[in-house]
Formats: sequence, C-alpha cells, structure tokens
Amino acid sequence: MATENVLEAPPPRFSAEQVAAIAAELFGLRGQANDLGSERDQTFLIDDGAAGGVLKISNLGEDPAVLDLETEAILHVSRVDPELPVARPQLSLSDEYRPTYDGPDGPHFVRLFERLHGRAGGPELDDRALFDYGATHALLNLALRGFFHPAAGRNLLWHLQSAAELRPLASAIAESSRRRLVETVLDRYDERVAPRWPTLRAQVVHGDVNLDNVLLDERGRIAAIVDFGDVGFSAQVADFAIGLASLVRGRADDDVFRAARIVIDGYESRIPLEPPERDVLADLVAARLAAIVTISAWRVERYPENAAYIQAWDDDSWQLLELFDATGADEVTHALGAPRPPVPTGELARRRGEALGPALTDLTYRRPVHVVRGEGVWLFDADGKRLLDAYNNVPVVGHCHPRVTEAVVRQTRLLNTHARYLYEPLIELAERLAASMPPGSGLDTMMLVNSGSEANELAWRFALAATGGQGGIVTEHAYHGVTTAIADLSPEEWPAGFRPANVETIAPPGTAGTDMQAALEQLQVPLAATFIDGAFTSDGIRFPSSEEVAAIVDETHAAGGLFVADEVQAGHGRTGDHLWSFERYGITPDIVTLGKPMGNGYPVAAVITRTEIADLLAAKTRVFSTFGGNPVAAQAALAVLDVIEDERLVENAAEVGTRLARSIDALRASASPIAEVRGRGLLIGVELATLEGTPDPKLAERVVNDLRDEGILIGRTGRHENVLKIRPPLVFADAHADVLVEAVSRAVASEKSPS
Repeated sequence: MATENVLEAPPPRFSAEQVAAIAAELFGLRGQANDLGSERDQTFLIDDGAAGGVLKISNLGEDPAVLDLETEAILHVSRVDPELPVARPQLSLSDEYRPTYDGPDGPHFVRLFERLHGRAGGPELDDRALFDYGATHALLNLALRGFFHPAAGRNLLWHLQSAAELRPLASAIAESSRRRLVETVLDRYDERVAPRWPTLRAQVVHGDVNLDNVLLDERGRIAAIVDFGDVGFSAQVADFAIGLASLVRGRADDDVFRAARIVIDGYESRIPLEPPERDVLADLVAARLAAIVTISAWRVERYPENAAYIQAWDDDSWQLLELFDATGADEVTHALGAPRPPVPTGELARRRGEALGPALTDLTYRRPVHVVRGEGVWLFDADGKRLLDAYNNVPVVGHCHPRVTEAVVRQTRLLNTHARYLYEPLIELAERLAASMPPGSGLDTMMLVNSGSEANELAWRFALAATGGQGGIVTEHAYHGVTTAIADLSPEEWPAGFRPANVETIAPPGTAGTDMQAALEQLQVPLAATFIDGAFTSDGIRFPSSEEVAAIVDETHAAGGLFVADEVQAGHGRTGDHLWSFERYGITPDIVTLGKPMGNGYPVAAVITRTEIADLLAAKTRVFSTFGGNPVAAQAALAVLDVIEDERLVENAAEVGTRLARSIDALRASASPIAEVRGRGLLIGVELATLEGTPDPKLAERVVNDLRDEGILIGRTGRHENVLKIRPPLVFADAHADVLVEAVSRAVASEKSPS
C-alpha cells in the first residue's frame, strides 16, 4: 500500500451502511454505525445494544508501521498501567488488529477499538477536574516512558517539533492581522524554543491528549482515552502543552491563566517540570494554538466539505492567541509558572528599602550583590556574572548541592508535618547527631528547631531550668542570635551604652582581660550558662589553647552554671580537625547548639544535651516547635552529614584551609597592612592595621568591597571590624584559594592605610 502525507491525502468516504457491513464482515460486530467525525480518517460508533465498539477506517496515506506503533503503544500502556482508561484495539475475525478493506480509491486499514463510556466536556470543568486531567496526562506519559517503536520518529505536522513547517501554510489565513499573529508566535518559537528543543526531555508520547480525544465521567474526570492517532517521539513538555491548550480554550479571559496553573499543578503532582520546560511551556501552548488555526485554514481550502469538524476549535484558539498577544509573551510565560527576568539591581534595592523598612540590616557591600542562583562555591548575579563565595557558611557543602536539594524535594513531595507525629527522618537525625558527639560525653538527647537563634534560646531555657540561675557570660563581641533573650547574650548587636543586667562579658581566651572570676563577681544574679563559639568568630576569629577554654568550662561549672558550645558558625567540620569545633579543646559541653549550615540553606537547627538536663526542663514545661524537626528539615540535615562524610570535607577543610592561611600569611611584609592571620580549616581571619598597629576598619571595608568588585565575596568581623572574615563552603579547592589569595594581595598592596 503506497503512503503519502495523511493531512494531504483525501479521507475515506464510506457511508454509515457500508461501515456497518464492514464491522460485521471483519469483526463479527453487528449494529448501527454512527459517525463520530474525524480529521483525516472515518470514525464510527458501532452500537450493537451491548458493548459495541469504535471502528476507524484509515486514510489512504496512512503508513502501516505507524498503525503498528499506535497498537503497540496502547497495548504497552495497558500492561504498564492497567488503571489508565485507554481504548484497546480488538482483534478481527482473522486475528489481526488492522485488516484491510477495499474502497473505491484503494485498500484501507480498518481497526476496531473497545467502546468506553463517558461524555464530552470543555470549559465547564471545575478545578478538581482540571487538576486530575493534568495528573492523568502525566500518568499516561509515565506509562509510555519505557516504550519505543521504530516508527515513533514519524514526522506529523501536528507535532510541535514541526512548528517551522507551519510558516508557509500561514498564507491560507485570509485576515492579515491574524496571519501576523501566527507569524509572531512562530518567530518567538524559532528564537526561544527551537534552540532548546534538543535539551528537553523526550519520549514516545500520546501526542494529542485534548478534549476531543477523551471522554469524561460525571465528575469531569477522564473516563476514556480514545485516540492514539498522533502518537510519536516528542518533547514531554510539548505533549503536555497540547493538552493544556485544549483545557484553557473557551474560558473567560480572566480565568485562563488561573485554570492553566491548576492543570500544571496536576501534571506536576506526578511529573515535575524542569526549569527549561517551564521556560518554554507558554510558547509551546501558543505554538499549538497557531498550529490549530493554520492547519485548519490550510485544510479547509482542500476539504471544504469537512469544514465543520476541521474548524471546531478555531474561534476559541484565535481568542486565546489574541489574549496572549495583548498580555505579552513574557507575562504569559510568567503566568504559566516561569520566573520573571531579574529586576534591575537599583530598582530591587529601592523596593527592598520600601518594603522591608529601616530596621533590617544594610546590604553587605558598597555595590549590592543581586544573586539569582548558586552552584558549589559560586554565586551568579542578575547580569550572569559569577562570584566566588568565600564568605557564606550556610551552604556548608556548597550552594545547591544536588544531594541536599534532592533530599528536600523528595521529602517535600512525600510528606511534611510536625513532630507530634512519628516519622523516621527526625528519629534518625537525632540518633545520628547523638552518635557524632564524643564518646562518654553523655550528650544523648536532641531537639530540633528552625534557626541557630532558636537553638540558643532553647539552650538558655535548659540552663535556666537546670540551674535556677539567671545570669549569662559571653565573650565581649560574641554573636549568638536575635531572639530577645539571646540578643542580650550577643554583644556584637548591643546598641551603644546597652548592657543587660544579667550578662557579663569576658575577653576571648588568649587575649588580655579573660577573667572569668571577675565576670562572675560582677554578675548580679547566679550564673545559668556560659556561651562560647568555638572559633570566637565574631571576636575576630581566634583559636586559643585547650587549657584556656577548659578553664572557662571548669569555672562555669564551679559557679553552678552550664557550658554551651555554640557550633552555629564553627561546626560541621569547618575547622578541619573535627566535626564539632569544641572537640579540639578536649572539653565536654553540657549543651551543644547547631544552626546555619545544618541544612545547607534549608532552615533547621538543633540542641543536643544530656537526658538529665532535658528532664529538668520537662518537669516544668514542654517544648514544641511547629516546624522544628519536620521531615523535610531532617532529611536536609541528614543529607548534609552524608555529603560531609562522603566527600571528606573535614579533611578538605584542613588541607585547603592550611594552604590558604599560609599563602595569605606570606603576604605580610614590613609595610603590609596585614597584622596577623588567624584560622583553622576554612575559617580564617586576616587582621588589618595601620603601620602604627592601630586597627584599620576603613581599610578592611575597602578591601572587602574591592574584592567584591573583582567577583570575590568575603566579610568583616571583630570588635573593630578590621578582620577580614574568610569562611567559604567546605568544597572550596586549592584553585579557588589561589584566586582569593591573588585578589587579597592586589587589594592590600593597592590600598594605602590613612595615617
């Protein structure tokens, strides 16, 4: 049998009586034949008063291999997902799925499909039905995911990868303004979709899951998928766009995008769209609409007798194309879920000030950092430039580490709830963190919260309950959090002249003024707790001797207080010798707090203490945090621990950090403003001073901003803000360190400290 383009070959022209006779002869099915209409074939319902069937007589141009593709695809779906209501092909009396029947123009393939019941539907579908339609479409794609057939690479004008072939056919559109509308859609397709097509997920797809090819039940859910005539290999998102276009046609303009998002939600409940797919979805919907009206105009010229069927969706498609044009293509893309292009940095900074108010901390750099994505040690700004991140300790295992992001996404799709229910991730994390504490420490009880501030707040509550005291001791420029109680324990944040009555400070160990006894004597109330950051980060990054820190612990205990090791900044392997910074001092804290890096950007924090301390608080009250310990947070924290272990990031911090500190220390010279380099692992402080030895915060600020202008991010710390703070993700490598050292060298050499 010769084949030609099925859209150009004339459709078969059998009468209802002839079709009834064909059904009886080939399939033994006797009943009345009712024409269902078709674009390029003839399709009839054979009603025998019982099950009946749907008889399809194929176009003369149909390729036998394509018909085999359709049959095998349907059978594959039936095997993989029997719950999907696909109309299965029926064997003929000769045990064939597609026998032939001679017509006046030649032999036609004839197929019988089982009759499934339902009704037609359209714009009246409610939100639940729209959602379920999208979900069912995704299930169909999933069922076809493992299927292939040699004929699947067929070229069919309806397939959206063939959109370029529509351009010469647009001349059939009589009205010039509408013709230009289609050409604009095709221009945008050529610009935005065609270059990305090879990167889109592709498989064999149904090709036409639109309302004409399904039947609905009484609730508007898909009860039957009745036509695989456009099946072929295509982009998955293009297949979805075809169904989506069908569902928003005929709706009021103010409901189109809302309804579309509901359908997208349904589809994504089974198959989440990838960012490139989301970016082109609106353009694919527009291309589908353009295909409908263009092919319609072209085919009506050839087959005016079938105009009613061919043009059935023209009016609604033109209405949508005009709406999209009036709305603007970029805005339509955003309305269907793609992110908007970045706002100009200056405008965004202005809006930040207006919306967030004056109490929020200022932006970090003279030239604001406007970031849109991150990867590893890199941040990417709105202009597409990358910035080497040597500052943020939150993404401890690197920005957007795939292990962590996927753990979060998988758990989010599965379940997220609170700690009054049982679920494995929370318990596993608690056990794993307890196991990470030093043997014999007794640190066996964990509670999860959302931030380091909350962790320290809860540690403070434990201390109050366990000791009966109300006093706190911290180092003189420490930072432990932002809650009311913990802000009082954070001298870095104290306003000028402010000092809480129940808090005393000590100088960091190893510097003049570290006098615990004096601080204890000055306290107006009994001591509840001493809080120490093991790297003394806000005090300028310091690593005193084990003896000095142990002495603080001993004097705290002697005064009846508890010792809290704040690992929010220095924990999770940052110091390069242990997972927790307090371990290098050989001390045993009463309470350990974790925060910022724990979820690599997902908000999660923890308090670890001994059972007897937890019991004392429990005797007075119970603690609950709605989001603390939720399964998503727990999975993020578990993934971080896994990555640190698998990628040997503690060892990496030691090796790269040692090399980095030595390289910066080598920059010191008689005229250099670098007074001292202090650090362990990937936490390094570079103290800058004038030639007279006076702290030089102005120079530190200039160096930080000069590096930012070079595309490198560091910060400042210390009581005088003259210490460069280098605190990169633990995936920082030697090559990154070399770039940083060279930039620091240039910055300190070119800047002259004011005398």
